[in-house]
Amino acid sequence: MLLCTGFVVAVAFGTAFTVVYNESRVETSGQHEFANPVAIPPVVEPRRGADGRDHVDLRLQTGTTEFLRGKQTRTWGVNGSYLGPTIRVRKGQHVSIHVTNDLPESSSLHWHGMRLPAVMDGGPYQEIEPGETWNPHWEVKQPAATLWYHPHPHGRTAEHVYRGVSGMLLVDDDISDALELPDDYGVDDIPLIIQDKAFTDDGQLDFNGRGMGPGSTGILGDTVLVNGTHDPHLEVTRTVTRLRVLNGSPARIYDLGFDDDRPFAVIASDSGLLPAPVERTRLRLSPGERVELLVTMEPGETSILRSHPTDLGGGFPADRFAGADDTLDILQLRAKTTLEPNPAAPRTLSAEEPLTAPADARVRRFELSGTAFINGESMDMGRIDEVVAAGATEIWEVRGAGLPHNFHIHDVAFRILTIDGREPPAWQAGRKDTVFIPAGSTVRLVVRFGTDVDPATPYMYHCHLLYHEDSGMMGQFVIVEPGQESSTPRRLDTGGVHDGRGGHGAGHDGHG
Repeated sequence: MLLCTGFVVAVAFGTAFTVVYNESRVETSGQHEFANPVAIPPVVEPRRGADGRDHVDLRLQTGTTEFLRGKQTRTWGVNGSYLGPTIRVRKGQHVSIHVTNDLPESSSLHWHGMRLPAVMDGGPYQEIEPGETWNPHWEVKQPAATLWYHPHPHGRTAEHVYRGVSGMLLVDDDISDALELPDDYGVDDIPLIIQDKAFTDDGQLDFNGRGMGPGSTGILGDTVLVNGTHDPHLEVTRTVTRLRVLNGSPARIYDLGFDDDRPFAVIASDSGLLPAPVERTRLRLSPGERVELLVTMEPGETSILRSHPTDLGGGFPADRFAGADDTLDILQLRAKTTLEPNPAAPRTLSAEEPLTAPADARVRRFELSGTAFINGESMDMGRIDEVVAAGATEIWEVRGAGLPHNFHIHDVAFRILTIDGREPPAWQAGRKDTVFIPAGSTVRLVVRFGTDVDPATPYMYHCHLLYHEDSGMMGQFVIVEPGQESSTPRRLDTGGVHDGRGGHGAGHDGHG
């Protein structure tokens, strides 16, 4: 239900002007029947090639999907009409992905959270023309984690994600296998891709809906889908269920908890397992962030996963524009009358040492301002913003000015040192690749960089509110041999890549 309460008259710099602002909030609690079983994305089966690599075939395609009863929505997907399969890989595995683009325009596929060479990253430099196939390949060198994949064409990422091109990418390893965690995929180990949508009256995706005003964080929908399912429920068959939760929305920030305030155990964040489970009743998840939760239920119980109103730091009207006052029912958990027992969370999860920085670590500072700027500059694909030595550990300070933002760095895992000078809560103290930044706040990160040297192919860092990213709130860094930082060129020849505004050329690394 959409509640509307008027408009605001704003005055700035002594000049009166009127901003017609629909002061609306969305309230869906108590309005769902939870009539539909939540879809579980299939796991794609790799095939072993003569080259010793495990090959996966993905096809970006168009189609139609029935989200709302009796209405067919035009959508995009991967190996289907909406969303894509779950890709499951192991540490030490050599993977080779064949991505064919059957969409009507160029796109790309970025492996969000994966650490790999820049030419395999799937960012703006690896766009795939219609009819072409791109073949990135790499060795998985990181610990078990819940990652995801999504398009990353410069200037069009929000639209492509909103249309449906996304999926889960799960990494397994021997350490996680040895823990007594729920691991029966689709039974007690459940991927949850949470996305909000706005629909037109005839059931099509609305790209100009609520949220797209001055100071916008992006499109906000009043309908929440889980794995592409509207009005979903999950049948719980075991005493403890593992939920791998991804905020796959372009703009919405969720404040997650259950309607009965039941506690849950947080066992992992973006880049892997926490040192130990952390009990919570609420947590905030911004676009691109992931968490793994263990939820315990008794036979016959029901509980609703809900997004609650929250403070995003922007005050009025910025928080209202960002959907902070909304209450959204997301998914009902329905426990059967008889449940199979499985173990509670182990006391210890990961023995990996926390990331630390040397006393002389380089400090870089970034300010995210408006909807399109980092340190006062908008994205320029011909400009290298930062040059980093291979294997370096640095301190990055990131401030969000005026609006809520978040921040994602490609090819790294980082640890949050402080948020406005204070240590983060324990559930945010693990390794991450994306962090929420309340309006006016500063986060201090210790960042460990990879060793794949390529001075000619950048990685990205950017706000993962995708409207901001597309508008230009993105920068580029390259990894070079230690000692080569000052001699590395700061301009690139971008004649062979899209600029997000229609211009492009042919050919890019990794095509097969």
